[in-house]
Amino acid sequence: MAIKYPSTRPLTDEEEAEIQRMIASDPDNPELTDEELAMARPFREVFPDLAASIDRELARRNGSKPASPISRNEAILGSFRRILLTFL
Repeated sequence: MAIKYPSTRPLTDEEEAEIQRMIASDPDNPELTDEELAMARPFREVFPDLAASIDRELARRNGSKPASPISRNEAILGSFRRILLTFL
């Protein structure tokens, strides 16, 4: 799938105008005003319990990798990784 507006080059005035028209035409997701942006707060401040829950889950997933008693055969380890990832 081709990217319509690649980030490797600056947008032309026409491309920027098209993007602004698309933003303005979406009634379900209007562009935020400066006042609304000034009221924005960090996710962790607004939802501290949820942020802590996400942190615990990420730590559990990253810290619970089982030690492998098998020799370091990459084919075997790759098979185990694929199997384990299906359960995470």
